[in-house]
Amino acid sequence: MTARRTPWPGLPATDERAPEADVPDGPAPADEAALRERLAAAVEASDAPDVVFAVSRRGRRTLLGGGTAPPPDVPRENLRYETGSASKTFTALLLTRLIRRGVLTGGEPAATCLDPGARTGPHPVTLAHLITHTSGLPALPADFVRRGLPAWRTNPYARYSAERLTDTFLRHRPRHRPGTRWHYSNYGVSVLGHAVAATVGTPWDHLITEQVLRALGLSGTALRAEGPETDAVGHRKDGRTPVPAFDAGGFQAAGAVRSTPGDLLTFLEAHLEPDRSPAASALRAVRVPVLRRGLGHRHVHTVGWFRHPTDGGPMYFHSGATLGQQAFLGFRPDTDTALAAVCTRRFRARDPFIATAYGLLAEG
Repeated sequence: MTARRTPWPGLPATDERAPEADVPDGPAPADEAALRERLAAAVEASDAPDVVFAVSRRGRRTLLGGGTAPPPDVPRENLRYETGSASKTFTALLLTRLIRRGVLTGGEPAATCLDPGARTGPHPVTLAHLITHTSGLPALPADFVRRGLPAWRTNPYARYSAERLTDTFLRHRPRHRPGTRWHYSNYGVSVLGHAVAATVGTPWDHLITEQVLRALGLSGTALRAEGPETDAVGHRKDGRTPVPAFDAGGFQAAGAVRSTPGDLLTFLEAHLEPDRSPAASALRAVRVPVLRRGLGHRHVHTVGWFRHPTDGGPMYFHSGATLGQQAFLGFRPDTDTALAAVCTRRFRARDPFIATAYGLLAEG
């Protein structure tokens, strides 16, 4: 499958906060009631122990929780949920912000970021290749299954350290020339996180915390679980057996973010109204298509989002899953709508959760 990349977004010297705008009025009460009915149906259809659907429409928020399990001691809406691969949207925003501020260009060879003495050849894997899944790397390192097998049902990622991940990458030879094919890769985005941290000289968790979480006011978002008072408990496919909190190991940049539904809405609202944020230019940039693939180039991607057409304009989304939870994030500028959905049941065949969330956003 070939991929065509469009030019990387421009690189202005600053990323300043724009004057705040007034928050527009939300939907009328009748619309609110209809929305709550739709969300209640979505919660029921998701068939998971804990489910929360959170919608922001024209500045008005509606959150609805439920599930097949008894309500936890802490309201479902107040707990943090594992976002899995939806964490990549946070990573994409961080990289784009560093590029817009002139700290990085996106064209840096990842190997020399990690090892200044590494030989890269004429076509190196760059940071831009890694974030756009065009690096030529597989979904996971070749030895991931072997190393993770002893903890396959609990935390296989925790058994794969950052050091092993980067060492494996530095020895890897891509099967295809970087930039020519699209292949979704947790491996690649994880390498990106370590390469960025090494180049900037700041640990990954500090970078994402300072440049994204604190910049956007996401006080209910973290990279590690703390306990049942703050973090939702995931479950296996049966919806009854609990699983340990997800440990991303060396794959932090690809899947470590856990967040409350309210914080996820704040994150998405910043994408809808970038001018209200200190990361304004980066938020605008991550909406710009940078890659088209498939027959007729009908599949469109931005730096961090999948982009699908609707009758009114594009919708942007990303889903994620861990061993016991799932998440869906999406927003539509044409209807000024953001949707964050989370649940505590591992993805299974014909699972209804992601399709239900996608359908809600697509309907507007």
